[in-house]
Amino acid sequence: MGTARTTRGGSSLVIQTSFLGDLVLTTPLLAELATRGPVDVVVTPGGAPLLAHHPAVRDVIIFDKRGAHAGLPGLWRFGRGLRTRADGSARTLDAAYLAQGSLRSAALARITGARAVVGFDSSGGRALYTERVHYDRTQHHAERLWRLAVGNSEPVPDAERIRPRLYPGEDERAVVDELLRQAPFGDRPFLALAPGSIWGTKRWPAFPGLAAALRDRYRLVVIGGKDDAPLAAEIVRAAGAEPVLDTTGRLTLLASAELIRRCAALVTNDSAPQHLASAVGTPTLTIFGPTVPAFGFGPLAPRHASAGVASLDCRPCHGHGPKVCPRGHFRCMRDLPISDIEATLARLLAESA
Repeated sequence: MGTARTTRGGSSLVIQTSFLGDLVLTTPLLAELATRGPVDVVVTPGGAPLLAHHPAVRDVIIFDKRGAHAGLPGLWRFGRGLRTRADGSARTLDAAYLAQGSLRSAALARITGARAVVGFDSSGGRALYTERVHYDRTQHHAERLWRLAVGNSEPVPDAERIRPRLYPGEDERAVVDELLRQAPFGDRPFLALAPGSIWGTKRWPAFPGLAAALRDRYRLVVIGGKDDAPLAAEIVRAAGAEPVLDTTGRLTLLASAELIRRCAALVTNDSAPQHLASAVGTPTLTIFGPTVPAFGFGPLAPRHASAGVASLDCRPCHGHGPKVCPRGHFRCMRDLPISDIEATLARLLAESA
């Protein structure tokens, strides 16, 4: 087993069926591979819309691993089907790249008939790889994924080379235009707040208080999915008479990225919106509780900052963030004052001016 070769050309298949934020962080790998030949991507049904309009991607292929393609028969049918494109032409793959490292994904790559299967040496499916790339925990995950294409011997890339990119199109711009046209706002800058996360301990509980502190200076926009609606409602109540644009559950991910692009900054938990902001270049302040930026999933926007309670000996406590605090006190979030976030945001925006 060797490391990935930097001279490989031809058609590539990237398999990324993990979290949505991970898919966004895969886009620098897609851009690198696109300099060598066509790039097709296997994604979940939820992730597919994110890659709409992406210039590095030829085919977006939906893998419904919990539905139509579940189980070994479904995996086999889907993998064999990848050998043919939608127009009936053959899909001949020089290499499949495992951005998601499960045994199932590795088996899928093998079934496609790709000449090479490239993944991380730490992955569960590594026994099925023909080439392994070292998983360096000191690197940002966007760089780790990019190195699947270039190997470990390449110099450290500049920040723009590994910054993710998304490309909202006309439809997304039109939706956001109409949303903002109807919003009862003045002329202050827009500020996006993303209070949600699928991991309970990643949610900073003071977003409503932050909204109350900032409501006179910014037009506040809440970003999130439909499950974040109760959190958004708390922010709306805290803002009082000042209107808040609650978009939770109302926008696609790509439209959310377009809305974030129009904001002066985003304040977010360690969750997918920070990666959307990185992909459209919006200044980002990420709040970290049980996790830390050193895990490799922090913001990559040209201007960004991170906040967290550095003094706790129990932090970090989990790779993703547990549902509840293991020690029961949740101090990594509760001890982070609103005034610290205000001050950090002010510095970030001063740098961006």
